[in-house]
Amino acid sequence: MSGLQVLALGIDIGSASSKCVVLSGGFDIAAHCIVPTGTGTSGPGRAVEAALTGVGVGMGQISYVVATGYGRNTFDAANETVSEISCHAKGAVFIMPEVRTVIDIGGQDVKALAIGADGKLDNFVMNDKCAAGTGRFLEVMARVFELEVDELARQDEKAAGIIPVSSTCVVFSEAEVISQLANNAPIPDLIVGIHQSAAARAVSLLKRIGVNEPLLMTGGVANNAGVVNALKRALGVEIKTSEYSQLAGALGAAVYAMERLSVMENEKWKMEN
Repeated sequence: MSGLQVLALGIDIGSASSKCVVLSGGFDIAAHCIVPTGTGTSGPGRAVEAALTGVGVGMGQISYVVATGYGRNTFDAANETVSEISCHAKGAVFIMPEVRTVIDIGGQDVKALAIGADGKLDNFVMNDKCAAGTGRFLEVMARVFELEVDELARQDEKAAGIIPVSSTCVVFSEAEVISQLANNAPIPDLIVGIHQSAAARAVSLLKRIGVNEPLLMTGGVANNAGVVNALKRALGVEIKTSEYSQLAGALGAAVYAMERLSVMENEKWKMEN
């Protein structure tokens, strides 16, 4: 790709993973990368390196960089930092322009966003005080079953019933599941209960802002069909997902970066004319 092409980079540095997106001048996704380690690790650097390699450029050829996420203030190469709420809203609208509600389930928090008809953020609520119902919760549960996280959805499909997991705390949920396993409870049925528990946490947030369709699910947990289906059953509405769901924050950051470049270019043109 020509080094003369305008390129903007967005990076979302979370607690559990690092996501990077490079946009070209037409707001086209030129490259993206997800690394399963977050702030305080080599994850952010590796994510950026992989994305730049995908475009075939160096950091010097990136015109503007916006960082977001829990670790955004640790990324020295950023021209600007933007809150994760703003970036997730911007990224969700980029993915689905008609979106009205967003539920984002990340590594250690859950966010519900209300998007107006103008595509701007109207309201939000966030649960970041407890890891219950988040990606971290699912990781702990998968470890109990001696499974990889991405195996949970496949086990969910095998369930003949559901065994509810009532605890709202990760530690207590873990103890509850271990107790059920000791009584020979079917693993698939327990996993459905776990997915239902995760969905219930998201539903409680969504009800506080109201649910208007279309509803887009973002964050890494959007890749878990078991949680998506549990959320669909609980709400009684269609839950949309995208191949870019986990990249919503980084996409929003990249869009902000490209918009900043457009503003700077317009200001330059006005000064010269």
